[in-house]
Amino acid sequence: MDLTSYVSNLGREFATLAEAGGEESRALVERLTGSLESAIRMTLLDALSAAADEISRDLAPGSVELRLRGRDPNFIVTPPPAETAPAAPAESAPAAELPLTEDGPATRINVRMPEQLKNLIEEAAAKEGRSVNAWLVRAAAAGLQQPARHQPAATPAAPKRSTQGFTGWVR
Repeated sequence: MDLTSYVSNLGREFATLAEAGGEESRALVERLTGSLESAIRMTLLDALSAAADEISRDLAPGSVELRLRGRDPNFIVTPPPAETAPAAPAESAPAAELPLTEDGPATRINVRMPEQLKNLIEEAAAKEGRSVNAWLVRAAAAGLQQPARHQPAATPAAPKRSTQGFTGWVR
């Protein structure tokens, strides 16, 4: 997608507005044109990125990514995988589907994970041609849409964390 025509149109609008202010205004707009072009381009990219995030939420577990090639944005659309398994009975439908359909702003979370897991996630995302963020969003959405597997049993001898340090048995 070429943003040049949109940026140029706004530049012409600014120049037209400057005409009304006289020679000083016109000279000011000419001096600011380079800076304004960069700011306009960044604002358009922000708007396109927000639109891609919004579409991805509606398309989950599919996704829409915004990638830059040079100065031009490109949309990469990955449709949701086709359902080949038989439909599950109504009583086993996951209750977690509702949050995936809600509209709203994107939020940011910080996740701590082992470095080896992070590396595996980066490799998997690269194999699918996705960003790590898009891969994680898709994986989380797919995980929430599947029926709950087994819940791991709690280990009774697990150390407990206190404000002073760790307590528990050591062998």
